[in-house]
Amino acid sequence: MDLLIVDDEKPFVLGLTTSLRKEGYTVYTAYDGISALEMIKNQKLDMVLLDVMLPEMDGITLLKKIRDICNVPVIMLTAKDDYADMVLGLELGADDYVTKPFNSRVLIARIKAVVRRKSLAPDSYHNQFSLRDLIIDYNLRNVYKNNKEITLTSKEFDILCVLVRNKGVVIPRDRLYEIVWDTPEFDTRTVDVHVRNLREKIETDPSNPYFIRTKWGVGYYFIKES
Repeated sequence: MDLLIVDDEKPFVLGLTTSLRKEGYTVYTAYDGISALEMIKNQKLDMVLLDVMLPEMDGITLLKKIRDICNVPVIMLTAKDDYADMVLGLELGADDYVTKPFNSRVLIARIKAVVRRKSLAPDSYHNQFSLRDLIIDYNLRNVYKNNKEITLTSKEFDILCVLVRNKGVVIPRDRLYEIVWDTPEFDTRTVDVHVRNLREKIETDPSNPYFIRTKWGVGYYFIKES
């Protein structure tokens, strides 16, 4: 697995590189946003570990540019208590974030979790999925309804991907929460609220949804057309 670390703190990068290579990862490094973007354009990568505070181009700006060209998984590395950066990064398409300082074992667990979630992304070998008036662009993480782009949060997009990947199969609420939020803890209200918001955006009639159906007492499933 090929990883790119983008961070201007060289001692930190060196230590993290050593830890990741011990786990069998191939590690590339960049110390500013501009050189990182060139590497992302020219190098096939499986993961980017992206610091928010960078010279030349900050991490948030770089994340936007990354999402314009590819859907490589991105984990943001943020300073403690930078909640605004965390939220903005996730809304712009980051897959997860880790606050500094952190134990390398925590980061490795997050990397594996993101890879596991990505493996559930629908139609792994295709760039788009379409059904009736709904189109999903996986590379750009964009969704279109009636040829108009609609805005989903990162979690809403992930929920949609899990359901589409498993068309016609009921995904229990607890399993959906475990996949998307990457925790075995279970919050029924959180899942239901996100699905309700998702329906408001993609369904013609959210009160009588076509795409995302409910299996009462169990969970949700995406319609499977023959």
